[in-house]
Amino acid sequence: MANYKLMIPGPVDVEDEVLSEMASPVPAHYGDAWMKIYRETVDCLKQVFQTENDLFIVGGPGSAALDASFGSLLATGDKVLIPSNGFFGQRLRAMARGYGLEAVPLDFPLEQAISAAAVEAHLQKEKDIQAVAVVHHETSTGILNPLPEIAAVTNKAGVPIIVDAVSSLGGVPLPVDEWGIDLCITVPNKCLAAPPGISLISVSQRAWEMIESKSNRSHGWYLNLQTWKQYATKWARWHPYPTTMASNNVLALLASLRRLLAEGLETRYARTVKAAKMTREGLTDMGFEMFVEGPHASPLITAAKVRPDMSIAEMARFLRDECGIMIGGGIDELAGKIFRVGHMGKAISPDYIEAFLTGVGDFLQQKG
Repeated sequence: MANYKLMIPGPVDVEDEVLSEMASPVPAHYGDAWMKIYRETVDCLKQVFQTENDLFIVGGPGSAALDASFGSLLATGDKVLIPSNGFFGQRLRAMARGYGLEAVPLDFPLEQAISAAAVEAHLQKEKDIQAVAVVHHETSTGILNPLPEIAAVTNKAGVPIIVDAVSSLGGVPLPVDEWGIDLCITVPNKCLAAPPGISLISVSQRAWEMIESKSNRSHGWYLNLQTWKQYATKWARWHPYPTTMASNNVLALLASLRRLLAEGLETRYARTVKAAKMTREGLTDMGFEMFVEGPHASPLITAAKVRPDMSIAEMARFLRDECGIMIGGGIDELAGKIFRVGHMGKAISPDYIEAFLTGVGDFLQQKG
């Protein structure tokens, strides 16, 4: 299989020392030696999440930890307010409905950020909302929603908030405790720059109180956070999770977390912003218009409109076949209308961006 430079919105290219951990001998997922590694990984994650809350590493993609959030925090029939301005906001609603929850919609245009004021007005109008769930970074459009303002509203209302930070945590500021995030979910294979296969979730004390109050109406076993807390307590010394841990994924994640913390969160955030600026300036110079402008344009994704004299399919094929670079296209109603370039993992390096911009220029020159 050919190897391409991944400039898609995830998964991402990772450093060699991170990737090599996936090929190292498989360690047992319990015992003293392993627990030293596992505890360091959790400690590093808490530094990146900026939290003292409980934190779990769950086998499966980000959707697994999101499922666990809905199924553990809420009981069948509960109302959860889910504002949406894109594909992944809609997916949160599908997840909630899968647990028999009433997903209360609050819709915004694709090119507009979620309004904290609108969330507040809805919470004041519907007093029986049990939780709010929101996507921090809507990767389908490249919008970074105003999470601190939204979380301030939910905290004022005393309503717990579930945050899909799958493609944001580690790439932009997200201090979980400072902002009062109750359930924060992310994955290694986006901004944390490690291979896919596991998901990460932090759980606040307020969330635990609500979860435990509904213990007789909770859903499932594996994706039930009470199961994870039980094993984290009773088997804390040697096996603090209910099933086999994806040990090589943890090793790779730890290698990447060490790099991130050595670099410093603020430095990594700044490099990401610089990568987005470099990409957008280069595309603008070639006649492309950004799908989102202004303060809510995410530094993690550049979403650009397709020029009328070209097709995204043609350009993506050229970049892949002639330049060895993969980019993302639009999803659903934006298919064929925009393309998306990820600024995560190795793709925030100038070498990647220069290769991408050169490739786009070559494609346009070829078209004449």
